Amino acid sequence: MLALIMAGGQGSRLRMGEKPLVTICGKPMLAYVIDAFASAGHEVVVVASHRTPFTKNWCRAQGIVLYEAEGLGYVEDICAAADDLGEAGTPFFTCVSDLPCLAPDIIAGVEEAWRRAKTPACSTWVPRSLCEEHGCRTQYTETVDGVPACPAGINILTAGGFDGLEEELCLLLHDRRLAFNVNTREELALVQGYLCQKRVP
Repeated sequence: MLALIMAGGQGSRLRMGEKPLVTICGKPMLAYVIDAFASAGHEVVVVASHRTPFTKNWCRAQGIVLYEAEGLGYVEDICAAADDLGEAGTPFFTCVSDLPCLAPDIIAGVEEAWRRAKTPACSTWVPRSLCEEHGCRTQYTETVDGVPACPAGINILTAGGFDGLEEELCLLLHDRRLAFNVNTREELALVQGYLCQKRVP
């Protein structure tokens, strides 16, 4: 399944240049997400825009397939990429580029749950309490399975179904790795502490 990694935003809240290239343990955040999807057996395309020229250059240098979006908005860029890449009627992953703790087992679990549900779309959520427990901000919350939850940033969509009426599985995942969505320097420090500690032999 194709995986569109969204890397066209400025990351203005973080104020460290282009957010996809901010390094954690010497490795760009974007690379963690790409590696997770590649290891899970998915074809990766990075969706960048004029707002992230260095990210585009990094992708070219790494030999990573790149789609240059117009930067009109998150949903608009997804729609344009899916259409131009010939994905009409087929399911694909979308994922933010600032989810460095994403791992192949999470991706496989999302796909398995979505296939069981047999819905065109799947959104993933993490309990708000889990985010707060790890000091992460919770700017957007919905109730999923009776639990206040925040979007995790990894989804499955079916091209051509972007009219807002697509039947969707809202998947609640009690996995602390999904609580580490990096938007501020404080959140970056939390992720660095988690990932870099894991790398110590």
